[in-house]
Amino acid sequence: MATYRTLELERDPDRPEVLRVWLNRPQRRNAVNNRMMQEVGDVFLSLQQDFATKVVVLGGRGLSFCAGADRKADDQPLEPVANEREQRFRNHLGRRAARAIEECEIPVVGRIQGHASGGGCVWATSCDFRISTDDAVFWYPEVELGVPLTWAATPRLVQEIGMARARQMVMLCERVDGRLAEQWGLVHEAVPAAQLDEAVERWVERILAMPDTALHMTKTQFRGYGRTLAMGDVSEADGDQIELARGLPGARERFNAPF
Repeated sequence: MATYRTLELERDPDRPEVLRVWLNRPQRRNAVNNRMMQEVGDVFLSLQQDFATKVVVLGGRGLSFCAGADRKADDQPLEPVANEREQRFRNHLGRRAARAIEECEIPVVGRIQGHASGGGCVWATSCDFRISTDDAVFWYPEVELGVPLTWAATPRLVQEIGMARARQMVMLCERVDGRLAEQWGLVHEAVPAAQLDEAVERWVERILAMPDTALHMTKTQFRGYGRTLAMGDVSEADGDQIELARGLPGARERFNAPF
């Protein structure tokens, strides 16, 4: 298996068809930096042609699943961008990683403890099945921080828990613990911390017991239905895009130049 700087991949020695992908920055509670976004996307895209793996477990080393964006100095930076188009590609790394998890050809089980904040909550919600500790905290802090929630997270959340609860979580930055998350349908099972691995294994075994081809066909059906449900009016962002475009180097000069 390839090696990564922010992730650890672990193949189950007794069941090689089970792959564990660990977010591996425990000293920062697995806070998300650019390299982690790129590596998560790379791993899950690579699994599209992994026909031996039948279950992927996505978890976080240490105290938390993922504490959201790393707002301190990035100790594992990516190489400098070559141009504006590469910068724009980088701006979408988190969204691409979430989509790669969601569209993985293999069922993905989220193993969630501690905090699943911001981007961590997005990645957790992108998993097919989510098992958490009952004291885990799911939270989107973006509005409190003065920015909108991105990464296509809002329509995904609406699909999972409904419009009313999604408003509560996103607009009011509601902190939801594992017990409440289970009631809302945000997680499939919430258990005491000491039972988390046992519960995850129970769900892994349930998936492995299913006929592989039928399970795969059904997952892709859900993926197709989800795309229909997620369709919306993207023109809501037109004004923001115009404002951003006006701020690009030379944009005002070109706009005001005579024909």
